[in-house]
Amino acid sequence: MTLDRVAPTRRVLTVEIVIVLLLSLGASAIYAVVSLIAKLTAGKPLSAQSAVLNASRSPRPYLDLTYQLLEISFALVPVALVLYLLMRDQIPVRQTLGLTADRKSFDAGWGTLLAAGIGIPGLLLVYVAKVLGLNAQIVPAALQDVWWAIPVLVLSAMQNAVLEEVIVVGYLITRLREMSLQPVWIVAASALLRGSYHLYQGFGAFVGNAVMGVVFALFYLRFKRVMPLIVAHSILDIAAFVGYTLLPASLLAWLN
Repeated sequence: MTLDRVAPTRRVLTVEIVIVLLLSLGASAIYAVVSLIAKLTAGKPLSAQSAVLNASRSPRPYLDLTYQLLEISFALVPVALVLYLLMRDQIPVRQTLGLTADRKSFDAGWGTLLAAGIGIPGLLLVYVAKVLGLNAQIVPAALQDVWWAIPVLVLSAMQNAVLEEVIVVGYLITRLREMSLQPVWIVAASALLRGSYHLYQGFGAFVGNAVMGVVFALFYLRFKRVMPLIVAHSILDIAAFVGYTLLPASLLAWLN
């Protein structure tokens, strides 16, 4: 005997979303706001301060590697949580979120196009924000010069992509649609959340990521797949993290 699915109430969904976000990217957004306030009240221009994304955790290389891998692994626990919550409510996760491997060409093609369409204007926005003093100096990677640095940066980029796209797009939009919100509010909520946890980098990062959030949310509402978004996000972060690590010091000094 199978039981008919009983849809959770709007109140239950609201509480669930709040708890999930406070355990994941919502908490990151709160810390980002505090970090931005700290930078703005530090007594020096925002552009003279830095925001380090992938920092070393220990001067001991293999202890540092252990910390990095643990951080990457535990950051994905909220993804497991939201997938469980959706499956518990008898929502076909793979089909609803588009977490399947049966459309590789579609996912890779659209992911690459999205990465190019967002990444190139994004570089211009970062430059303009820097000139206007609206951003801190972003340091995408500050790991030690060790053999495992590049693989860890790639894993970190992929972890960011899976975490953000599954929760901020797949899960959040699915739940907000269950609450019968209008598409404009769904897109706005997803985009503002994405922008908010990047505020520690500055106002330019908030705007750029919010715009990216609008594009990604609209794409998901149209195609019902997060896989191209994961591909696009991975490409963007790998290019930023690994590219920054491989650039010569003279060029990095010029960029900063």
